[in-house]
Amino acid sequence: MPYQFIAVQDRDSIRTVTLSRPEKRNALNDALVRELHQVILETEDDDTIRCVVLTGEGSAFCAGADLGYLQRIAAFSPQENESDSRALMEMLWAWTSCAKPTIARVNGHAIAGGCGLMLACDFAVAVNQAKFGFTEVRIGFVPAIVMNLLRRRIGTGRATELLLRGRLIESAEAAAIGLIHRPVPGDELDAAVQEIANDFVERTSPTSLRLTKELLLETEGMALREAMIHSVRFNAVSRTTPDFRRGIQAFLDKRKISWKDD
Repeated sequence: MPYQFIAVQDRDSIRTVTLSRPEKRNALNDALVRELHQVILETEDDDTIRCVVLTGEGSAFCAGADLGYLQRIAAFSPQENESDSRALMEMLWAWTSCAKPTIARVNGHAIAGGCGLMLACDFAVAVNQAKFGFTEVRIGFVPAIVMNLLRRRIGTGRATELLLRGRLIESAEAAAIGLIHRPVPGDELDAAVQEIANDFVERTSPTSLRLTKELLLETEGMALREAMIHSVRFNAVSRTTPDFRRGIQAFLDKRKISWKDD
């Protein structure tokens, strides 16, 4: 489908989704949230796509909520606000639970909801000059939905400090606390993202990736024994897949396997 606020490019089984509101620093509004939700649902159903890269056009990754959008929601009824909040949650959940690996190519600042959008991706590679933070409490807002993604990534203690102080941190600190996976100079960003994407396309089984992501989500928050018991079914199911048989045969034959053309 045609999009107004995002651009989509497919190449070598990798889909790149670009937030395309550079004049607004790729800030979120209801229309952009809908488009981000729609594109990840379409990607989920597209067997030609093996990996998704999310990035921003211009100097920012995503600056959070659009100011005009914030002015509008200030006049919403309680029912309208709940519906709008649920739409944001469902979009972030669709990205978080996508069966295909997702990479945030963080080309600039990721603030508030923009940082939450980054956290909905499996990996985050960011330029050194990017800044990150949840500034909602400084404008009387609550980072209610994105805090769950933040706590999942860096733990409650570190999340609490960022959420309550509302301060911005730089890439080096973001990497040190696990908020992002890798900071790089700007001229190395594309190569770093491509290296990770190539791993998914060429070196990993799509079935294994899907089952592993599903298991990670399903066992999160379980007690250890409960999680291990739950995992038995996934272990057993994985042994029956064509990918498993193909991978084991290649291992026994002592030959390399490429999953690129599957």
